[in-house]
Amino acid sequence: MTEQTPSGAGASYAAAGVDIEAGDRAVELFAPLAKKASRPEVQGGLGGFAGLFALKGGYREPLLAASTDGVGTKIAVAQALDKHDTVGLDLVAMVVDDLVVCGAEPLFLQDYIAVGRVVPERVAELVSGIAEGCVQAGCALLGGETAEHPGLMGPDDYDLSATGVGVVEADAVLGPDRVRPGDVVIAMGASGLHSNGYSLARKVLLDIDRMSLTGHVEEFGRTLGEELLEPTRIYAKDCLALIAETDVRTFAHVTGGGLANNLARVLPAGMVAELDRGTWNPAPVFKMIAQRGRVERVEMEKTFNMGVGMVAVVAPEDADRALAVLTARHIECWTLGTVKKAKDADAARAVLVGDHPRF
Repeated sequence: MTEQTPSGAGASYAAAGVDIEAGDRAVELFAPLAKKASRPEVQGGLGGFAGLFALKGGYREPLLAASTDGVGTKIAVAQALDKHDTVGLDLVAMVVDDLVVCGAEPLFLQDYIAVGRVVPERVAELVSGIAEGCVQAGCALLGGETAEHPGLMGPDDYDLSATGVGVVEADAVLGPDRVRPGDVVIAMGASGLHSNGYSLARKVLLDIDRMSLTGHVEEFGRTLGEELLEPTRIYAKDCLALIAETDVRTFAHVTGGGLANNLARVLPAGMVAELDRGTWNPAPVFKMIAQRGRVERVEMEKTFNMGVGMVAVVAPEDADRALAVLTARHIECWTLGTVKKAKDADAARAVLVGDHPRF
């Protein structure tokens, strides 16, 4: 016996939970926003099966760099507050600031938005943040995909990811092979938690301490939700400016794994970077998580950026110039440590020493 729908009508895609008309409406809303995030090399417009980008600029031996990332459980905070216009900035930051680590200039980005149900206005909010992030990074939003997943995701659930592509000359790639003993490690201040450690932050502040996202927190001077949704700082243009004006050996984007572990990824065997905790104070949000969750220092430092979002390793003679360049670009920065020859070739390549003045 053939099953019938309750009304007796035939099944449809809309009845199954996929609203193509809502998807079209979302495109209408975000298309003007996406067009603002462009570059002269972009060929054609949105809506094609593929985005086209003309690689111009007289490169001698260009290498394309690619990176894919997401936002993680910071999205749960945005969903709880029904505020969706900032996590797109986080998404762009996570992608383009990985690209620039090797010296690549971000060229374009494509996003993927998975939703349980297409709410056009919400999708437009998400894309508005992505487009603004691309503008800040100097790259084009070349296209993307919004996929509706009824039955797989709740109607108000969504997740974000993106892939970015950049370019760097083959002889200008930054990395461990450029690092020398005596090089100086420059820290660039973070805007907050950025986009890592939110599972632990939410566990401590929301589950254990029972704080309200809408409650004012004196230490922050704003609500907990506003603190947690502070967008990730995008350093791409600042790093490119540093490359243009100083001898940069490499960068390290401080994301999951923390400061020492991420810096170790771009240092060669036989060298160690000693990083002095005494050179900065982590923001109050880190202290609150540590105290209220009784989180040990080693756990904090391998989970959170602790106030350092990006690190540059520069030639010692260019350290002062690097600080001046970043300061002129309104980036909080300071000398974090130096690179030395390691006593043991198998020892950790980056270590934190000393104590924060106030933490």
